[in-house]
Amino acid sequence: MVSSALSKNGILKRAKADKVKFVNMQFTDITGNIKSVTIPVNHLANAIERGLWFDGSSIEGFARIHESDMFLKPDLTTYAVVPWHDGEERTARLICDVHMPDGKPFEGDPRFVLRKTLEEAKKMGFIFNTGPELEFFLFKKENSHIKPLPHDKGGYFDLNMDLAFEVRKDMVLALEKMGIEVEASHHECAYAQHEIDFKYDNALKTADNAITFKLTLKAIAQKHDLHATFMPKPIFGIAGSGMHVHQSLFGLKTGKNLFYDPKDKYRLSGLAYSFIAGQMEHAKGMSAILAPTVNSYKRLVPGYEAPVYMCWAQINRSALIRIPMYSKGREQSVRCELRCPDPSCNPYLAFAVMLKAGLDGIKRKLAPPKPVEENVYDFDDRKLRKMNIGVLPHSLWEAIRELKKDRIVQDALGQRLCERYVEAKTSEWDGFRTAVTEWEIERYLETI
Repeated sequence: MVSSALSKNGILKRAKADKVKFVNMQFTDITGNIKSVTIPVNHLANAIERGLWFDGSSIEGFARIHESDMFLKPDLTTYAVVPWHDGEERTARLICDVHMPDGKPFEGDPRFVLRKTLEEAKKMGFIFNTGPELEFFLFKKENSHIKPLPHDKGGYFDLNMDLAFEVRKDMVLALEKMGIEVEASHHECAYAQHEIDFKYDNALKTADNAITFKLTLKAIAQKHDLHATFMPKPIFGIAGSGMHVHQSLFGLKTGKNLFYDPKDKYRLSGLAYSFIAGQMEHAKGMSAILAPTVNSYKRLVPGYEAPVYMCWAQINRSALIRIPMYSKGREQSVRCELRCPDPSCNPYLAFAVMLKAGLDGIKRKLAPPKPVEENVYDFDDRKLRKMNIGVLPHSLWEAIRELKKDRIVQDALGQRLCERYVEAKTSEWDGFRTAVTEWEIERYLETI
């Protein structure tokens, strides 16, 4: 990455020094899929100065035919050389913001949606920091076909059975070349499941890093003849992949962690409690954004450390929101961890709705219920009702319905993007709802 103060001339000099031949102008559609247009480096100056025009009607959720003209404006702070394209193909990457012909930001651009919400927090004196933990699977290819075939049979923190140790090292090196500061990597609980953690930072940079992270891991896995997938639940009966998100608010002027209070049992401030309460109140409405696929709800079931019940705690990993343990001298690290998001989500939209929900809790001075340190999976319906513990949606369809009822989440997305998002996800649900699956064939074909 480069300094935010770097100018057009600075970028051009950097690209020349890096012997770059091409530049990928990158952005995401509403579902988080990376879109890119590649230009020769000699057209970079013009793209920086005037933007790069494209047809928005061809991008998921962006525009209708009669309003298709848009242009990309690169964010110069996101410059990085792509490590898997070298030699005559040496390529740099710039993440772009999407603009309308009149120069105004496109309201349906996920990056703009996050910027808008971060600006709201800024006016309240807050900086929103996030640290996502993206889990993923590595699968072998069979005759060039991608199937859920585990690459190894390792478990949590395993080394002897971890066949991807060298693969992850190559991934870490590539991530660092892309400007991402990696803190740790390890094997996760399920066969062929892994996690690589990168540095906690402001939400916009972290969202950019999350998108870059997924692209990089897929590219490096391919070089090892493997397939990296961020599908939430690719194999029945074992743990799925989550994207637990650590969050805190820092003071815009002081630079201090506003979630920290030394006098509280959990070291949480009143502001932090209200933030948590806001996210709990809007958890159902956020679900279609944080767990955005049909498959997401195969992960959100009891028994695999994936949260189903709406409660918070410190030790309890079945809780929706967990408070990591405090250690002396780490006041800046006090935070809350939202455990329901999965890595199939669009991180720009996910962080936007999470922040909006938390800010709503602060504005209304909401208070969360008492923490639940017991394993909620052991509770029956009667105990859940007695303790007033709600349940997340069971399906994408339920999540879409909850989104339609939640004005705060809708406001975070903006009317235009929200309408397009609901259309896209309803279509996805209808495709699943009307499909005839192998499970149905095996269960019904002979017996009915």
